[in-house]
Amino acid sequence: MPLRSPAGFISAFFDPLKNPNAPTIGTATEGDTTASVTFTAPADVGGSAITAYFAVSNPSQITGTAATSPVSVTGLTNGTAYTFAVWALNSYGPGAFSAASNSVTPAIPPRGVFAGGQGAAGAYSVIDYITISTTGNATSFGTLLLPDASSALASACASSTRGVIATGGDPGTNTLEYVTILTTGNSTDFGDLSQSKQGTAACASSTRGLFGGGSNGATYYATIGYITIASLGNTTTFGNLITATKVLSSCSSPTRGLFAGGDTGSQTNAINYVTIATTGNAVSFGALTVARYNLASCSSSTRGIFAGGYGTGFSATIDYVTIATTGNATDFGDLSVARYYLGACSNSSGGVQ
Repeated sequence: MPLRSPAGFISAFFDPLKNPNAPTIGTATEGDTTASVTFTAPADVGGSAITAYFAVSNPSQITGTAATSPVSVTGLTNGTAYTFAVWALNSYGPGAFSAASNSVTPAIPPRGVFAGGQGAAGAYSVIDYITISTTGNATSFGTLLLPDASSALASACASSTRGVIATGGDPGTNTLEYVTILTTGNSTDFGDLSQSKQGTAACASSTRGLFGGGSNGATYYATIGYITIASLGNTTTFGNLITATKVLSSCSSPTRGLFAGGDTGSQTNAINYVTIATTGNAVSFGALTVARYNLASCSSSTRGIFAGGYGTGFSATIDYVTIATTGNATDFGDLSVARYYLGACSNSSGGVQ
């Protein structure tokens, strides 16, 4: 960091006794190629009012300016760590630098991506995204590789950088598509499922994605396939669910995947589990409190949640399990409205269905 402000800010009336004191540094907060730097104005503004504040990055000496706190600094490089110091300017010249701020690393903020689905006019191949930390309408991300008709009853899983979508349609497709979550654009072919089907359930660890169950017309599947999310290719056989099931739900911890409920020819309350890193058939975990299909699930790193669905009617039931400990689900509470075909997500590790 330079010891004084750039010479271009030295006034013809420069008088170090009348320059402002240093601001008190506050907190730097990162954004996408940006940072916002807060500060407290100096009590001693010098011989005249402060006309501007400047925040300077270390490294690279990238500067932003503002009339008051905070100062936005743009043009930063995502993935590079920066600290900032702030100085004030009045008509007599620049003041001293503040202390350095905390270190921040600019990055694109976390995104949620939504793909496919069905509405009043039929199925849609659209992909939308949101910035999770900012409210507002979804923004167009791109479109799925397959046409609208193949986009209903899709499922998806993700790593921190890539989302993989199993498209659905009627009676089903075997196509896997992927997007790079931080880069908008149309989806790209990833590989194929082992069967053409719809209504699969998907979950993931940080590196591996699982797709289980589903149906193709009258045929129900028990198969579970897995992918390495960072590597394109077809699914590899992982094992089988205990029973062939469609429109089931799935969630995961970093190590264990759960498949719950669904339609086996009638509604089921079964919960199966697998260890994601180890191939093999699913094992009984326990049972939901209510048998139902088209339910939704989400999870933290330790607890799985299953909500809604259709059993003897539309369900408002929310169940939970401790993912590391086998056993029947416990009643968590109720949704505000009984319904199915809902979606779920969480701000922690876990699959989304």
